[in-house]
Amino acid sequence: MTEYGFTRASEEFISLRIELADLVVQTLRRAGLHAFRDGEAGSPDQPGAVVYVDPDAETASASVSVGWRCDASLVQAAVDALASGSVDAPAVRRPGMIGLHMQSALIKILLSAGIIATLEHDNMNPDHVLVFGKVSDLPPALRPTFVPPGR
Repeated sequence: MTEYGFTRASEEFISLRIELADLVVQTLRRAGLHAFRDGEAGSPDQPGAVVYVDPDAETASASVSVGWRCDASLVQAAVDALASGSVDAPAVRRPGMIGLHMQSALIKILLSAGIIATLEHDNMNPDHVLVFGKVSDLPPALRPTFVPPGR
């Protein structure tokens, strides 16, 4: 069981998820982004692409996801604006808007590297990217075959 009462995935599945998460981190770093797995030493306030591994046995969704973390000063400005009652201040929306803009860039980078990634359709983490695996893991009949015109 996990800390929230959900059944935990087997160590074999967790290991595969960590392997995928490491591939995502490596791919994003190669693209020039600061990327790291959630929980790595020194990561609580680091800005950049945060890669999460879900330890739950649930398989209805992706077990690896990526979110964008802004610099702590932007987040603090949003907190300060909220604390002062300025709920409509641009500083409140800025970290979320940056995360949403980064979401499409993260997806494009991952897809270009052959990693299956898509938008998160969850109200709790609307700016996250879901990662399902590598295109090469798909059976040949299910692999995308689109070739852009003129190539």
